[in-house]
Amino acid sequence: MSKIFYDHLVDLEKTEKEIRKIAKTSEEREELWQLVDELLHHKVVGCILDNLPSKHHKNFLTRLDESPYDEAILDYLNEKIEDDIRVLIKKQINDFESEFLGLIYPKQREY
Repeated sequence: MSKIFYDHLVDLEKTEKEIRKIAKTSEEREELWQLVDELLHHKVVGCILDNLPSKHHKNFLTRLDESPYDEAILDYLNEKIEDDIRVLIKKQINDFESEFLGLIYPKQREY
């Protein structure tokens, strides 16, 4: 996936470790990472839209579409959302990683 405004908040070390264990080929690794990127992106955008007042949705989505890499989007979101968006995004990423790893290894490990 190309650079996105919240990339510096993403830490998926556990996921990376598990993908390296289960993927037998580089193609499988790439396919799994593409799936992780897509799912994570949907979760993060969903989290943002859940917390952003609906009157700002169109502006946010336009900014995201035009400049997905622009970290100023975080500043914009912090102006419009009561809670610290960086904290909300990090929590969403951590929750996603736990959920994803739980799908790979159900009830074997706690992440």
